[in-house]
Amino acid sequence: MSGVLLYCRAGFENDAANEIQHKAAELGYYGFVKTKANSGFVCFECYQADDAQQIVQKLPFTEMVFARQWFAYSAQFDELDTDDRIGPLLAHILTIDDIGDLRVEHADSTLGRELSKFCRKFTVPLRQVLRKHNKLAKTPHRKKPVLHVFFTSTNSAFVGVSFVQNNSPLELGICRLKFPHQAPSRSTLKLEEAIHLFLTKEQQQKRFVPGMHAVDLGACPGGWTYQLVERGLFVQAIDNGMMADSLMETGQVKHYQEDGFKYRPKKKNVHWLVCDMIERPDKVARLMAQWVAEGWCKEAIFNLKLPMKKRFESYLQAKEIIKQVMDKQGVGEFKLQAKHLYHDREEITLHLQLA
Repeated sequence: MSGVLLYCRAGFENDAANEIQHKAAELGYYGFVKTKANSGFVCFECYQADDAQQIVQKLPFTEMVFARQWFAYSAQFDELDTDDRIGPLLAHILTIDDIGDLRVEHADSTLGRELSKFCRKFTVPLRQVLRKHNKLAKTPHRKKPVLHVFFTSTNSAFVGVSFVQNNSPLELGICRLKFPHQAPSRSTLKLEEAIHLFLTKEQQQKRFVPGMHAVDLGACPGGWTYQLVERGLFVQAIDNGMMADSLMETGQVKHYQEDGFKYRPKKKNVHWLVCDMIERPDKVARLMAQWVAEGWCKEAIFNLKLPMKKRFESYLQAKEIIKQVMDKQGVGEFKLQAKHLYHDREEITLHLQLA
């Protein structure tokens, strides 16, 4: 394997590149990145041939903030014959051992999305020929590597593998959700995606129990409160603006027109804190850490609005602030997850809880 290809949101290539270089170096793997603005993907070329596969196995994918998906690629084809694309690809794929599934994909970019129909059509004959050569079973094998064929044009592609226990199970690494028309704003999808990403179904059932209490800082008009109400929680909505009437009519929401940075819960019965306030990321990170460290809530999901430049560096700064607050309060172990969600824009979403 010669490198790692990472999918990301178009416009965030430099952030994904900075992150993979930083985290690979922490494990002792080095290389250089190749990026193209608004392409929706990044290539990390490893100096050592075997390092790419080691990275996608040893570096936890859940720790990658800006990558939606990744795989270790072993070949790149730049001039495939449009009359026989499968031939050259097959010749290389036959050298790859233990394939459990196939994904023919493209970048989530303007150019990439134009390839979506082509990729769907190409998947069928490629899958058939792989089965004919006994390289692919009729049903996916959950313990074998996933084969990726990633097209950057109709005659250019990367080929490589990822590992089921350390990749995204989603197509293109994208969580596609249907907007609930009863919700007062589309921001509701950010919290819904975060819940699906950060918690398993079993964890959601145990930690979103009807009757629990939650606080939503910067709540108005109620996009995030809506998700909590739908799960049966009672919500203290904190914002100087107005909440949607539909939420207030549920009887599950109390609206306090106060500053979210100054508000403190009246009782120690708050399990969830959620926050989507527009403020400096360092300031929000400190506040979220304080809520968890002081025991004002059990766990928090929140957004950090990142500057256009140095987004990854801003995340690292926020992460360090959270650690400092926890250390100062004498908190032992804590768990922090972060992701640039599909429904995020110039922000990332984090989940913080005591371990």
